[in-house]
Parts: sequence; C-alpha cells; structure tokens
Amino acid sequence: MNSAELQHFRQLIHQRLSDLAAQSAAGHEAQSVVELDQQAVGRLSRMDALQNQAMAKAQQVRRDTEKHRLQAALIRMEENEFGYCEDCGEEIAQGRLELDLAASKCVSCASG
Repeated sequence: MNSAELQHFRQLIHQRLSDLAAQSAAGHEAQSVVELDQQAVGRLSRMDALQNQAMAKAQQVRRDTEKHRLQAALIRMEENEFGYCEDCGEEIAQGRLELDLAASKCVSCASG
C-alpha cells in the first residue's frame, strides 16, 4: 500500500473517530438515570424509558468497541502493518478496508 492510500485510510479513520465521539456525546443523555414521570401513563412509560436506556447503553458499547478497533488500526499504520493480515501476512483487499477500516484479517483468514 502506498503512502497516498495510507493517508486516505488515515483520514477515513480519523473522520469515523470524530463521528463516534459526536454520537457518544449526543447519546450521553439517553443513558442517564430514568426518572419516574408522574404524568406518564404508568408502568408502560417507565418500561419504555428503561428499554430506551438499555438500548442507548448497548449502542455506546458498540461505539466504544469500534473506537478501540480504529485506534488499533492507527497503531498498525504506525508499525507499517496496516493493510496486512495478522494471520497469514497477505495484503488485505482495499475493498474490504473501505468497508471495515479496522479489518486486521483478510477474507480467507476471517472466514476460516
């Protein structure tokens, strides 16, 4: 992979990290403690609020996981290992990297 291609992927990774940070900030309120709303229609409203809170927390876990994978990809870039399969050492197809910026395995190794 040449330096222009690496720079392209580095920019995509930094943009995705920025997007994840913005999503985390926006989702922070949804994870807060569920208050009992006396004006609401009882248990169903409380259950809806608890379900929404659980979904927001699950989304945050997914964002954190993706953030860690992207940071690991940046480290692999610094070590000149980005774009190469960690199992077999073959080059990872650029199409795969476009779909999953943090891919660390080629299709063969990932599926096998």
